[in-house]
Amino acid sequence: MTKGAPSAEELDLNEHQWYLNRELTWLEFNRRVLHEAEDERTPLLERLKFLAIVGANSDEFVMKRIGGLKQQIGAGLNELTLDGRSPRQQVTECYAEIKEIHLREREIFAKLRALLEPKGIVIESYPDLTPKEKKALRDYYYVNIFPLVTPQSIDPAHPFPFISNLSLNLLVSLRYPKAREVSLARVKVPVGLGTPRFLRVGKGDRFVPLEEVMMHNLDMLFPGMHIVTCEIFRVTRNANTEKDEEEADDLMAMIESELKERKFAPIVRLEVAAGMEYLHRGRLAAELELDNENDVFEVPGMLAMRDLFELARLDYPRLHEPPHHPIDHPELLTTRNIFHTIRDAGAILLQHPYVSFSTSVERFLREAATDPKVRAIKMTLYRTSSQSRIIESLILAAQNGKQVAVVVELKARFDEATNIRLAERMEEAGIHVTYGVVGLKTHCKVILVVRQDYRGIRRYVHIGTGNYHAETARIYSDVGILTSDETVGQDVTELFNYLTTGFMAKRKYQCLVTAPRFLKKALLEKIEREIALQQQGGGGVIRFKMNALEDGDIVKALYRASIAGVRVRLYVRDTCRLRPGIPKLSENISVVSVVGRFLEHARIYYFRNGGDEEYFISSADAMKRNLEARVEILCPVAAPELRAELAGIFEAHDADRRSAWDMLPDGSYRQRVPAEGESAEGTHQILIGQAEKRLKESLKQKKKVK
Repeated sequence: MTKGAPSAEELDLNEHQWYLNRELTWLEFNRRVLHEAEDERTPLLERLKFLAIVGANSDEFVMKRIGGLKQQIGAGLNELTLDGRSPRQQVTECYAEIKEIHLREREIFAKLRALLEPKGIVIESYPDLTPKEKKALRDYYYVNIFPLVTPQSIDPAHPFPFISNLSLNLLVSLRYPKAREVSLARVKVPVGLGTPRFLRVGKGDRFVPLEEVMMHNLDMLFPGMHIVTCEIFRVTRNANTEKDEEEADDLMAMIESELKERKFAPIVRLEVAAGMEYLHRGRLAAELELDNENDVFEVPGMLAMRDLFELARLDYPRLHEPPHHPIDHPELLTTRNIFHTIRDAGAILLQHPYVSFSTSVERFLREAATDPKVRAIKMTLYRTSSQSRIIESLILAAQNGKQVAVVVELKARFDEATNIRLAERMEEAGIHVTYGVVGLKTHCKVILVVRQDYRGIRRYVHIGTGNYHAETARIYSDVGILTSDETVGQDVTELFNYLTTGFMAKRKYQCLVTAPRFLKKALLEKIEREIALQQQGGGGVIRFKMNALEDGDIVKALYRASIAGVRVRLYVRDTCRLRPGIPKLSENISVVSVVGRFLEHARIYYFRNGGDEEYFISSADAMKRNLEARVEILCPVAAPELRAELAGIFEAHDADRRSAWDMLPDGSYRQRVPAEGESAEGTHQILIGQAEKRLKESLKQKKKVK
C-alpha cells in the first residue's frame, strides 16, 4: 500500500508497492464480468450468459495462468514479479480470489433460477419430477446417451483411469448386495459432440442436468449392485505444454505433439461437489497428484457453469438484448468494385461489430478472389472459424490462378487443432502456407492484395486489431482500416517478406512500426517526447486503449509522464499493473474498464504531440509478450475524418455511465452511475448510435448530390 504521499524526488519507480499483480488484476476483471450477471438492468438470459462467461474465463485462467505458475514452482523458480510476489504467493492469493468468485457465482445462479421460473425456464432436480416424467427421461437417456457411457473400475487390478480436461465425472462407490467390501468406479458424463448438458423435460423449457439423470439411473450401468454413494468431480489440466520450436524439424508435427501432451498434461485443479466424502476426496487428490488442502475446490451446487451457454441461447427475445444488426459501411454501400472505392476514399475505417464484417473484410477478400486484375493475396491468420468464408475466398483465389500466401499461426492457444486442419486444407488447394518466424507468434492482422490497376500495380491493404473470425466479429469490439496508401502497401510487403523468410537484416519500414524490434521502443520514445513537450509548453496528453497493460517499462514511462504533468487516460479492459490516482506519482492518470454487451478488443494509441496529433491502431497490447515475443504492428491513421472516428471511441468511453468502471488507487474498481439527467447509455450503445448517425448523414449527402 502507499506509504503516504511521496514527493516526486523521493519516488523510486522500482518499488513493488507501485505495481499491481497481473493475475490478481485479471481476476478483478472477471469480477466485473460477474457483476453483469448480477446487474438487474441486464436482461435475464444475458445475465445467464455472463455467468457462463465467468465460468469459461475461470477455467481458462486456471489452465493457462495457474498452470504456468505451477510450472514455475515445479522448476524451483522463485523470481519475484514487479509487484514483489513469488509464484507460490500468486497461486495462494489467486486461489483465494477464485473461491470467492465461485461462491458468488453460485449465489447469483440461485437467484437467476428463481427469476427464470416464472418466465417458463426451469432447471429441475430429477427427484422432483413426476414418475411419468422420470420414465420418459430414463427412456430418452437409454436410447440416446446410455450407449456413449463407459464405466471404469478403480481397484488394484485397474489403474486409475485417465480423466480428460474439464470433463464432468461421477465417482460411484458400490457393492454387491450381500457384501461388505465397497468398490469404486468412474463414469464420465458425455457432454459435447451433440449431447447436451441439460435434458428437456416434456415439451416446454424445463430441464434437468444430464449428470442428475445418470446418477438416478445407475442401475443401468451396474445392474444388481447396491449404490452406496455417487459424487461429482471435475479436473482442470495445465494448458502450457510448449516445446522449443527451434529444435523441431517439423513445426506442424511439434504442435500436434503439444496438443496430445496437453490432453495428458498435469492436473492443476480438482473440483468436487459439496459434501463429497473426505476419504473419496483424499483418494482423488492422491491419484491425481494434487494437494488435498490447496488444489481441491469444494463447489456448492452446479459444476462447469460454462455449460449455461446452452440455456442462455434459448429463444426468448424479451430476455435478451434487442438484436443488433451491423450496418454496411457508408463508403461500401455500392455494388461498385471495392478496390475502386478504396482507391477513391484513400482509407476507410471499420468499427466492428457496429459495421458489418461480411460486407467489408469478407467482401474485400471475396472480390479479390474473383477480380481478374488481382494478381496476389497475402494474409496472416491467427484465429478464424472452421467454416470460414475467409478460407473459401482464399481457396477460390488459388483456383482462379492468383498467387495466394497465408501465414498461419499454429500456436494460437486453443485454436491449434483448427489452424492445423485449415493449413492442410489450404495447402491441398495450392495455397503457399508458412508458419511465421521461429520463436515468435504471428499476432498481427494483415491482408495484402496486389492488383493491376490502370496505372500499374497497386497494393490494397487491410490492417485490423481483431482476428479474421466472422463469429467473434459480431461480439468483439474492434477497429480496422482498408487503404490503398502506397507507403503502407510497401511496408506490408516488407512485413510479409519477413514473415515468410524470417530474415530481418536491414528491413526498413516507413510508416508501420513492428514488434518485436521497434514497437516497444517507439511507444517509449513517444511517451518521452510527450514528457518533453509537456515540460516545454504544457498540454501533454496520452490516450491508450487496450486489453491489458502489463509491461513494466511502459508502466514506468507512464508514471514518469504523469509526474511531469502529462494527462494520461487509459482504457484497459482487464489486466492493469498501473495504479492511478496516487499523489505525486499517478495523479494525472485515469484508468477505465468497460464491460458490457461486446468484448472490448480494439487497441488504439494516441499522443497529442504538441498539437500535431498522432493516432495509431495496433494488434498489440502493452504486454511484455506482445512487445518482445510476437510479430505485431502499429499503424498510423492520418485522415482527419478517420481520426475523428477514433476520437469518438474515446469519447464514448468517457461518456459511459452504464458499463464503465473507474480504477481506484488500490486496484479495485467502482462502476459509474448516471447522475440525475445524465444518459444511462453504455459505450456500446453510444457507438451503435454513432455508426447509425454516420450512415444517415452519408445517405442524406448522397441524396443531395443526386
